[in-house]
Amino acid sequence: MASTVTTSKKSKDSAAATSRPGYGRLLRTRGAWTFLLPGFAARQPFAMLTLSIVLLVQHTTGSYGAAGAVAAATGVSMALFAPYSGRLADRYGQRAVLVPGVVVHAAAGLGLTALALAGAPLWALFAAAVPTGASVPQIGPMVRARWGVILKNPRLMTTAAAFESVTDELTFVVGPLLATALCTAVDPAAGLIAEASLTLIGGLLFAAQKRTQPAVGVDGGTRVEHGSALRVPGVRVLIVTFLGIGSVFGGMQVSLAAFTQSIGEPGLNGVLYGIFATGNMLSGIACGAIAWKIAPQRRLVLGYAALALTASALWTAHSALLLAGLGLLVGMCIAPALITGYTIVEELVPAGARTEAFTWLTGAVALGQAAAVTLAGQLEDRLWTGAGFLVPMGGTVLALVTLLALRSRLVPGPKARTVARGVGHRTPVAVD
Repeated sequence: MASTVTTSKKSKDSAAATSRPGYGRLLRTRGAWTFLLPGFAARQPFAMLTLSIVLLVQHTTGSYGAAGAVAAATGVSMALFAPYSGRLADRYGQRAVLVPGVVVHAAAGLGLTALALAGAPLWALFAAAVPTGASVPQIGPMVRARWGVILKNPRLMTTAAAFESVTDELTFVVGPLLATALCTAVDPAAGLIAEASLTLIGGLLFAAQKRTQPAVGVDGGTRVEHGSALRVPGVRVLIVTFLGIGSVFGGMQVSLAAFTQSIGEPGLNGVLYGIFATGNMLSGIACGAIAWKIAPQRRLVLGYAALALTASALWTAHSALLLAGLGLLVGMCIAPALITGYTIVEELVPAGARTEAFTWLTGAVALGQAAAVTLAGQLEDRLWTGAGFLVPMGGTVLALVTLLALRSRLVPGPKARTVARGVGHRTPVAVD
């Protein structure tokens, strides 16, 4: 009898182990690789764009302030147009939005490159930066929405969210290294040219994958009239939170470039930023492998407090080695906040408006990055080398204060909240 009980227990343990959601099981999902590979190529430029603009414009104007301002114009326009792009994708389909978008982005990026090389006035660079940013394809949110189409096991949704954050961080490891190598070893314009080419090719290949595209205008078998995801109070709190994360990305990009230039090692910029992004990626992998028992709202507060603390120490670093160590720690604190934020969106927003919600968060990161690039560039020009690192500190501390004050809005009410009019009784289904 004891042997039978033991055998039965082992069988149950084995079954539990095989049913446990994980990266391997996620990637074996039928149809996943058809959009993951082109999606990775198409989202790679997102990590290259700002740094490529900074390096090119700084080379042609000699000013980090001017370079940061042009890059900021790109980020602001992307942040403003990204949610609209996401809403159009929810309503008309990803392909209908993506194909014209990548063509416009590639043309605008090449136009900006030509103007910078021709020594065009700053206002002309700003004018070219606006359509370049406005047309940045929102591949990350689109990929997240596609997971909801092909995943049948709800337990894999959190794993998918972690995987997507890891993929995002991998792009921020590869992208800055690639942009720096192209701009410093090949030509100052090579980074933007490669960014435009990858966007066009990867975006068109991604758009060609029709089978995994989310259904248009349908949620849970019911046709709905979409309202804005911005109506959900928790989404607005997360936007502020992600603005702070964007301030880290922007502040690090400009300040690391200025620091490595000041010590005569400009090629080290990509390495230091890569270390920062590697910490991001490693913590993202760990987040997806852990079976969390802490509520995501509490995880976000704790993780964000750690991010604010580590980011506040960046400005004290006066050596490349110390900066690399601090950058690694800061990076390790970002991924948990990003993953948890996207997980909370699943609880707050119905599937029919979730692509838009994801683009609001992506746009918030871009807007925070744009503001940080501008401010950090001015601080680097006017104060001491490394003064730009004050921006990540200020951005994360302000966002943490907001998060602590409004964290109750991140908890779903007793009835499922919705932004789709006329279907308030529906229960949101996790897509990401």
